[in-house]
Amino acid sequence: MYQWRKFQFFEEKKATVAEELKEKVVCSTSGRGQIVVGAEDGMLHVLDRGLKLNYSFQAHTVSVRYIQQLKQRHMLISVGEEETASPKVSAMTLKMWDLDKIQAEGSSTNVPTCIRSIRVFTNKYPESQITAFVVYEETPPVLLVCIGLDTGYIYCMRGDIARERISRVRLTVDPSSSDSQQPPTAASPVTGLGFRAEGSLLQLFAVSTSSINLFDMHEQPPQKHVLDQLGAEGQCVAMSDNQDLVVGRTEAVYFYEVDGRGPCWAFEGEKQFIAWFRGYLLVVTSDVRRPNKNVLNIYDLKNKFIAFSTPIGEVGHILCEWGTVTLLTRDQQVLYIGEKDMGSKLDMLFRKNLYTIAINLVQSQQSDAAATAEVMRKYGDHLYGKHDYDEAMAQYIRTIGQLEPSYVIQKFLDAQRIHNLTHYLEKLHEKGLATADHTTLLLNCYTKLKDVEKLDNFIKGEEGKEGEPRFDVETAVRVCRAAGYYQHALFVAMRAGEHEWYLKILLEDLGRYEEALHYITGLSQYESTITLKQYGKVLVEHKPAETTAALLKLCTTNGESSKLALANGSENMFKRLPSLLPSPIEFVHLFIDQPKWLMVFLEQYIDAVKTSPYHVEIHNTLLELYLSEDMRVPAPIEEPSHRGLVLPVRSWNKEKAVVSDGPSESVPSEVEKIEKMEVVPTEDRTQRLAKALALLKSGWGLHEQNPGYDKDLALVLCQMHKFRDGLLFLYEKMKLYKEVLACYMKDGDYAGLISTCKRLGDAGPGSDLSLWNDVLVYFGERGENCANEVKEVLVHIERDNLLPPLIVLQKLAKNPALTLSVVKEYIARQLQLETRLLDEDRKAIEKYQEETATMRAEVQELRSRARIFQLSKCTACTSALDLPAVHFLCMHSFHQRCLGDNEKECPVCAPANRHVLDMKRNLEANANDHDRFFQSLRNSEDGFSVIAEYFGRGILNKAPQRGGAPSTLSRSSTSTSV
Repeated sequence: MYQWRKFQFFEEKKATVAEELKEKVVCSTSGRGQIVVGAEDGMLHVLDRGLKLNYSFQAHTVSVRYIQQLKQRHMLISVGEEETASPKVSAMTLKMWDLDKIQAEGSSTNVPTCIRSIRVFTNKYPESQITAFVVYEETPPVLLVCIGLDTGYIYCMRGDIARERISRVRLTVDPSSSDSQQPPTAASPVTGLGFRAEGSLLQLFAVSTSSINLFDMHEQPPQKHVLDQLGAEGQCVAMSDNQDLVVGRTEAVYFYEVDGRGPCWAFEGEKQFIAWFRGYLLVVTSDVRRPNKNVLNIYDLKNKFIAFSTPIGEVGHILCEWGTVTLLTRDQQVLYIGEKDMGSKLDMLFRKNLYTIAINLVQSQQSDAAATAEVMRKYGDHLYGKHDYDEAMAQYIRTIGQLEPSYVIQKFLDAQRIHNLTHYLEKLHEKGLATADHTTLLLNCYTKLKDVEKLDNFIKGEEGKEGEPRFDVETAVRVCRAAGYYQHALFVAMRAGEHEWYLKILLEDLGRYEEALHYITGLSQYESTITLKQYGKVLVEHKPAETTAALLKLCTTNGESSKLALANGSENMFKRLPSLLPSPIEFVHLFIDQPKWLMVFLEQYIDAVKTSPYHVEIHNTLLELYLSEDMRVPAPIEEPSHRGLVLPVRSWNKEKAVVSDGPSESVPSEVEKIEKMEVVPTEDRTQRLAKALALLKSGWGLHEQNPGYDKDLALVLCQMHKFRDGLLFLYEKMKLYKEVLACYMKDGDYAGLISTCKRLGDAGPGSDLSLWNDVLVYFGERGENCANEVKEVLVHIERDNLLPPLIVLQKLAKNPALTLSVVKEYIARQLQLETRLLDEDRKAIEKYQEETATMRAEVQELRSRARIFQLSKCTACTSALDLPAVHFLCMHSFHQRCLGDNEKECPVCAPANRHVLDMKRNLEANANDHDRFFQSLRNSEDGFSVIAEYFGRGILNKAPQRGGAPSTLSRSSTSTSV
């Protein structure tokens, strides 16, 4: 027979017991923080936590048989015998007490209120001896009261007891039989009752001395199911926490479920009393070694040990309340025991090295995970001290999540226990609790053990929750690279989508540049842009043609963006497509050591994309490349070979990763090969300078206001690299004509000077006539014979009358190499011109003098002589002139009727006179505008002519006085009319 280990997990508690407990107790119940016991005289005593009497009251006048404390309400149900006046009336009564409503009875006794009193037996339900009693609380205020009888029947009362709205049912268990065909059998008393509730299903266990039955109370009428043909005594029946029926017989203790007998436990001795307390089975058995002595054993059936054992007398009642067990014996003794705390239990087990029981105990008590892990840690430490490392590690593994991993790792850092450490780290990763340091340590363990199979399983195993890796990706890649396991590092980086690590391995460790480039081209546009910016320099260095082609494809409309635009059918989106693509300028830094390939890349981009927002920057960069003097490229580095390494081919897709375990040599198939540039950049500087000039001209058209490049930067570049043709073009487009002449003057290019002045110095829109003056000064200060050029310059100066001859002679006189013959013809023509102009001026003067004399004579005549008017016709109507008539000094005559009212001027001469007066008034006003005079003087090249003009306008005349103007006008009008 199995030998149960015995422990003292319970201890006897000292308490002052009420004197009422030392009397004979007939019935008892507990709940809601109190114990109630019934005496023979029908009194009920209510006890508190310290087993002290709270109060007592008379429940029944004769005796009390059964009581039960309700759990949902503070009420008590009692069954007892009352005094009756007639023997025909049943004395057995069921009462319902409200313990919250205490009414005073006398001066020293408190009596709860009796809500209802009901007769148990009626005419339909004859009276019998009650052998079992139980109350089930349904939805308040409904109660189900079941009363077991010695006749083998059960009387059930269901309903609101307080209002006596109840229904009665009789259940048949084992009644007596008087069948004529079979010998009569006596009735089997009902010894035990218990309810089992699962949801809305309510079932009643009924135990008799000859059978065990189950009633389905939801059926009407309830149906009986026989579970066993063997019964039990009343004190050997209890209900477990799982609502299983527990029955004690001499040979064993049996558990019954709804479908029949369940497990059984064989305990020695005849069972005297059975109870259930917090998962423990309390069994009082007769001591086989000492007759007439009983033993109380408290069994932990789950962990299979005896939690407490003590000799005891004949037990009459067992009450469980406040976490303690109170046992009342027939000889009025009281045993008050309580369970020890978990720490005391564990200390007891640890002292005996019973760690397995300790673990089972904390798990069965539903302790928190930290307490369980602490027990397992101590067990592991115990096994570790006994050098049982495998079992110790098994316990440490069970503490993962609660115990700090470093505590375990430090114990197993010895090289001889690396297998145990590896196992622990694997479990740590499986539960997703590993850090980067744990991953590093585990991978180092694999590499030291050279266990490639486990390394493969760890790296290529199933992913964790939500598709995430079970380890730190960066750490795994770093350790695998350091140990030389490049294939594993590639796999980890590939599955995690870590493009940066994947490319680092391919480029830095393996030198497989073409495969890396093929991998990059398979990424999305954004990811390709990022990775090429980071690793493009290395790729350009080793695979310039392929990398340039890949960059061109990324930056032009050949990529996925163009496909998206075409799929959407949006013309506007297609026009905006270049702005959505990466700019080629973002990749210029990749070609720091490959300027020729940068030139090819940008040229191809311009050819492919005609309208791009990046053309200004591209043209600036191309111009700088064209003008560069040194375009040498460093010698290419040969691609290293890694024999013996068979690595997976990576072809990345947004939706899924495709991994091929084939050899790396098969990566670039005929279809998947990276397209190479067909152009090999071998132009010399002469060709590049020609391209630079073409770029400048094509980027700045004839009618364009701004060029397609930075004109200031272009000007600086052309000056730095002494690109004369570019400078001349830019100066001319920017209308810096004098800088154009300066370039020719610096180089001594006479023909260029003359042709430039002819083109830019003619009298046309946008021309500058002062260029001929600058050229003349240049030749005058040259100090060498340039007669032919000077003659040509003089022709243009003479044609446009740009300079006075004296100024020309003064400037040319500074050149000692020029002779008089150079300017002889020019001087002769100028003298002839001056002579002709003098003659013309002399004739004009004589003419003006004659006219002035004539006018003065006429004025004198008007002032001194009378005017005779001899006109016979009216000037307006040409009719014969008759009186009244009006004669004007201008010799015009009019009928008075032909003139308007207040007409004081000749209508014929008035317009001309007013015009002359307006001119004079304007001249006088301009003559007094000194600001305009000085401004004209500053802006004019010939200041003498400006002064002469304003002198003629009368700027130096004295201002006329007020009142003199009308007479002057009248005389002037008269003179003019004459």
